[in-house]
Amino acid sequence: MVVLLAVSSVCALSLGTPNVPPYRLVAAVMDGDTTLAGIVVSELRVPRLLLALVAGACLGAAGLVLQEALRNPLAVPEMLGVSSGAALGVAAPLVLTLSLPAAVQPLPAIGGAALGGGLTLLVAGLGRSPSAVLLTGAAVAAALQAALLVLMVMADQLDLQLIYRYLLGSLSARTWDDVTGLWPWLFVAVPALVLCAPVLSVLRLGDEDAEALGVRAQRARLAALAIAVVLIAPVTAVCGPVAWVGFLAPHLSRWFDPGAGAVRWLPWSAAWGAVVVVVADVPARLALAPVETPAGAWTALLGVPTGVALMRSGGRRRAVRREPLPGPRKTASGPADEVPHARASHHLRRDDPGCGGPGDTSSPPLRKTSAEDVR
Repeated sequence: MVVLLAVSSVCALSLGTPNVPPYRLVAAVMDGDTTLAGIVVSELRVPRLLLALVAGACLGAAGLVLQEALRNPLAVPEMLGVSSGAALGVAAPLVLTLSLPAAVQPLPAIGGAALGGGLTLLVAGLGRSPSAVLLTGAAVAAALQAALLVLMVMADQLDLQLIYRYLLGSLSARTWDDVTGLWPWLFVAVPALVLCAPVLSVLRLGDEDAEALGVRAQRARLAALAIAVVLIAPVTAVCGPVAWVGFLAPHLSRWFDPGAGAVRWLPWSAAWGAVVVVVADVPARLALAPVETPAGAWTALLGVPTGVALMRSGGRRRAVRREPLPGPRKTASGPADEVPHARASHHLRRDDPGCGGPGDTSSPPLRKTSAEDVR
């Protein structure tokens, strides 16, 4: 993972127009705005790389929180109405020509994401059934996307192009202002995420077991949804719904460490999410150059088939680990099936009293049952 992240990061900073050799990257950053390469690297490519890392980490961690809290490996922001609600919250002010300060732009996205996720849990009975949550989330996401299509019909041609590129998830033309706008939300979400991780392992046991251990499942699930919303909405407000990162990253962390729990999976899921977005952003910039494709399209192409394959192979690996080995178990003294017989022959000899042998006189002789005994 470290090698893949390093190679993709160097490619993201070096390749493009103009091309900057890897050994010139440090000098280009030090030059700043004195050269063309310095301006492109320090003002465009470095903030874009940092935004890809932060966005991928937030989406990967949020995907694991949703999957563990709802006990469903398909519980991702795209299937629960969270991403659609956030996109609707961002697109509505743009279409309705409402000017918002940059500091409060994530607030409509947070409101829309909370609306989509909360409506899903409310209709599905606060997540008591994982399959019901998934089906309800798909219906809520479809309804929010329909509302978004209505807004797109109302938009003019320029706004329609912006909304279309935004809905596919794009890191194009992002600056340092976009990166610094995420830090206040991360300062709130990261401590809550650390405190939430142990509770996720308890929720995975089921509602009844969680209640027996002193965890109120419904409140914990709502808290997990709130944390996921705070992680997803600011990222969606800046670069749009980068699709299926929250599905692929948790399955990568589980596949490489299947015996761990939510506490260990959470940082690995965030790391894999950052890797996925950085890797997908390289072909997004270069595949059809000079035309740039949205990064969300590449994450969807990469995330859906790979995540499904990892989920199926992980299930087979767990099934193989649970299957008992064929044949008798071997021990230091021989096969396990022979040990009880050897012990029985050693302790229970025919001449021992009480064993039923010829020398046994401890048992009274058998006699017929009389009517007095019955009475």
